[in-house]
Amino acid sequence: MRYAEVARTSDAVAAARGRKAKMAALAELLQMAAPDERAIVARHLAGECGHKVGVGYALVSELADVAPAAEPTLTVGEVDARLAALAALAGPGSKQARRDGVAALLATATATEAAFLRALLVGEVRQGALAALVVEAAAVASEVPLATVRTAYMLAGELGAVVAAALDGGGAALGAFTLTLFRPVLPMLAQTADDPAAALAALGGRAAFDHKLDGFRVQVHKDGAAVRAYSRLGYDVTSSVPEVIAAIAALPAERLIVDGEALGHDDDGRPLPFQDTMRRKAADGGPLAVVLFDALRIDDTVLLDAPASERWARLDAVAGPLVVPRLVTDDATAAARFYADALAAGHEGVVAKALDAPYAAGTRGAAWLKIKKVRRLDLVVLAAEWGSGRRKGWLSNLHLGARDGAGWAMLGKTFKGLTDETLRWQTEALLAREVARDGHVVQVRPELVVEIEFNDVQRSARYPSGLALRHARVVRYRDDKRAVDADAIEAVWAIARADGVVPE
Repeated sequence: MRYAEVARTSDAVAAARGRKAKMAALAELLQMAAPDERAIVARHLAGECGHKVGVGYALVSELADVAPAAEPTLTVGEVDARLAALAALAGPGSKQARRDGVAALLATATATEAAFLRALLVGEVRQGALAALVVEAAAVASEVPLATVRTAYMLAGELGAVVAAALDGGGAALGAFTLTLFRPVLPMLAQTADDPAAALAALGGRAAFDHKLDGFRVQVHKDGAAVRAYSRLGYDVTSSVPEVIAAIAALPAERLIVDGEALGHDDDGRPLPFQDTMRRKAADGGPLAVVLFDALRIDDTVLLDAPASERWARLDAVAGPLVVPRLVTDDATAAARFYADALAAGHEGVVAKALDAPYAAGTRGAAWLKIKKVRRLDLVVLAAEWGSGRRKGWLSNLHLGARDGAGWAMLGKTFKGLTDETLRWQTEALLAREVARDGHVVQVRPELVVEIEFNDVQRSARYPSGLALRHARVVRYRDDKRAVDADAIEAVWAIARADGVVPE
């Protein structure tokens, strides 16, 4: 299959307004693909490259002027082979070789293919075909019940393999995807709630509340002396977390699959900011602790479908000292006090959990509700980047700044929280304030004030201010405020000091 068909389908999916139309376009292409192409096509249309190619915005921007090919010649298999070759580059000269390889790939692609590949390389494919929709399309294309395909994807954690199996062998082939040691499954995720009382009401009046830890999500598998750890995305991180491996190896169960967080602590026992935990995860970092909050398997008992209360009881029995602090209550006052204590201890907040819910791997369901401290600042838009995929043709990724004397201190970027209506409006408003362009970045007069919601502040070597916002998203534009009314960098430093990110 020509790769142009993948790029064309991506554009068609981006243009389609209804979910059924998007799914139909995806299903048609999956059926057209050859058996050895289906896994690749599925990954790419979901925005997954399938290889860790080590290519970022800087390189893609640097190659913005590469002239595209006039006619499509690339095949799906050739693109995947080239991406695999890029991922294999290492050692002296690999940086230049990677640049040359990306340039050659883009030069062989048509304009439509090149636009899609640029977005794929930097994780910016946003045409509305996320993995969940591709799973639905695979069910339609293979005529296999959606629940069967979805369950296989939850257990396999690898979209391409599941889609290929569904189309090649139907439901019988998908039966091979079961909970298996050393094959990580997708983690269960949480929706949000405003406060503990709201969470209690949503969960039927009685629930468990866990400390929400700002660490590194790990799924750890044990079979006798063999122990391996996997990241949230399913990557093997065993060599990076030796303390986690040792802690799980010491547990009395012969076989385990457990879900938890690895996190660092300071000398006083308080949890470190996320970026410091990630630094300690590296080979030259300091010690990490592991905190467990769920069990998927203990010895020969698979617990995915067991009620949460049963899973936790079994986990407590084999790993009590490692289990997250947890309160089971029907008292909103007690839940609020537990939440306040979690914040005071340096954690993000709490996660409220239904007592009877199964472990729904790979889903962000209503059985888990996270309640976190959320901060807001009024910042000024300093620049914006042209979007890709669904946001193609609109100025999207906003560069955010706080007042800093007579100038501005950049605190990061965000495209989150922007509706289509907002994208259209801000593109017009920002172009009216354009002062310069640098590749795909449009510099603007610092006039528009935008309210930004974020979780916390972290140190940053990227920005001169030394700080950046984490998980920033747009709440609204503040047409009632002028740039001079925006928050100052001193307010951001105050948050960083209060959270222990920087010393007092």
